[in-house]
Amino acid sequence: MSGADGENPWIRRFHPPAVPPGRPVPVLVVLPHAGGSASFYFPLSRDLAAHAEVLTVQYPGRQERLEEPIPDTIAGLADGVERALEPWRGRPLVLFGHSMGAVLAYELVRRLEAAGGTPRGLIVSGRRSPLVEREEEHLHARDDDTLIARVQSLSGTDPALLADPAVRALILPALRSDYRAVETWRHEPGPPLRTPVSVLCGDSDPRVSVAEARGWRDVAGAGFGFRGFPGGHFYLAEQHAAVVRAVAEDLAGFTAG
Repeated sequence: MSGADGENPWIRRFHPPAVPPGRPVPVLVVLPHAGGSASFYFPLSRDLAAHAEVLTVQYPGRQERLEEPIPDTIAGLADGVERALEPWRGRPLVLFGHSMGAVLAYELVRRLEAAGGTPRGLIVSGRRSPLVEREEEHLHARDDDTLIARVQSLSGTDPALLADPAVRALILPALRSDYRAVETWRHEPGPPLRTPVSVLCGDSDPRVSVAEARGWRDVAGAGFGFRGFPGGHFYLAEQHAAVVRAVAEDLAGFTAG
């Protein structure tokens, strides 16, 4: 299965769930990184279909949504995703976000909890704790070459694509807008989450240390777990099989009982 879910451009369901009968069918909502598209997470959707109904979010400004206005704040992105998830609000939701997607997932969980709901779990990947403050580089305000160089340094995009002027012209608006969203986001104080938190991190990630990732414990009030993996910021591609096993374990734990 590919393409948007019905008339909802925010949601892509690449694979129907294949959960064995008698087991709960959680809904795993996958929130991509800055500049990322839903298709990057196609392998994750494929290999987790035996454990959940996987909904991969497609932000505006990329692929089939290329001509749409791009929200440049986390709140703006959260508004769109929150509306898109309305049909699944009564289901056991687990949110998974990588890098910028981790910030967005955290904000969505806070919104859902404030509205009286409690998702089954939050899985954050490749992002420091919301309570770890750092002077931002304001890459969203830098020139194109500097922004592209940062993306190349994280090894999340094929260098050949970034070297193509036509492809760069397509990628840059969404990339810059996403960086503006995450670099201008500020954590608002609030109560610890009622939703259990699982943290995944590459042990040589240049953007987040293991200690900064473990700091998510300070916002988790209902259970916390941490797993480190060999690799950098995009360890989840390098360690795909291990990540699938970890997320499947989290899904089972979050929905047990």
